[in-house]
Amino acid sequence: MQLFGFFRRRPPFRDSGALADFIDEQSAFVAQKAIYEYSRARAGHYAKVLFSEQSFLDAAERSRWLAYPVGLAMVAEVVEGVLRPHRSNDARRQFDALCALVLSVFDRYPVPEALGAAAWNEARVELARRLQLIGLHPPKRVIDISVPFEKTYFDLLPIHEKLRQSDFPTTCNYLKVTLCNIHDELTKRMDAPALAESLGAQNA
Repeated sequence: MQLFGFFRRRPPFRDSGALADFIDEQSAFVAQKAIYEYSRARAGHYAKVLFSEQSFLDAAERSRWLAYPVGLAMVAEVVEGVLRPHRSNDARRQFDALCALVLSVFDRYPVPEALGAAAWNEARVELARRLQLIGLHPPKRVIDISVPFEKTYFDLLPIHEKLRQSDFPTTCNYLKVTLCNIHDELTKRMDAPALAESLGAQNA
C-alpha cells in the first residue's frame, strides 16, 4: 500500500545529478517557506485578504525568485562543508565542479517574468561570486553559514519595513534551523565518497 511507502526512508544519493536535485529542492524550500509563512503570520486574520491582493502576490513572486539564488548559495555552502573532508587529492577540481553544479541548477530556470533578464543575470553573477568565497575559508559551523545572508534575505520579505523591524531575529533563527535540518538530511542520505568521486569526474 502507498501508505506504508510514506514511512520509508528516502533513498540515498551517490552522484552529482541526485545532488543537484537535492540542492534545488532545498534551496527552493529556503526561498519560499519564510516568505509565505511569515507573511501569513504577519497578516493574522487578514491573511486571506492579503493573499488575494495582486500587488502582494506580485511582490511575493519577486521576493521568491530573488531569494532562490540566496538559498542556493547557503545550501551549497552546507554541501561543500560536508563533502570537503572527502575530497581527493585534486580538491580544487572537485570544488570547481560543485560551483558549476550549483550554477547549472540556477540555469534550469528561464528568466522569471517577475524579475526580467537584467536582474536575473545580476543574481547569477552574485551567486557565482558567493560560491567562490566558500573556498577561501575553512568550513563554517552550519549555524554560522546564514549570517552573511540574513539581512539580504530579511529585506526581501514582502511586508512593509515598518511592520517587520522587530522580526529580524526570528528570521535569522529560521535560517539557522532550516540549514541545520538540511545538513541533517544531507548527511543521512548521501554517500559522501561516491559524491566526491562523481564531482571529481565532472571536469576530468
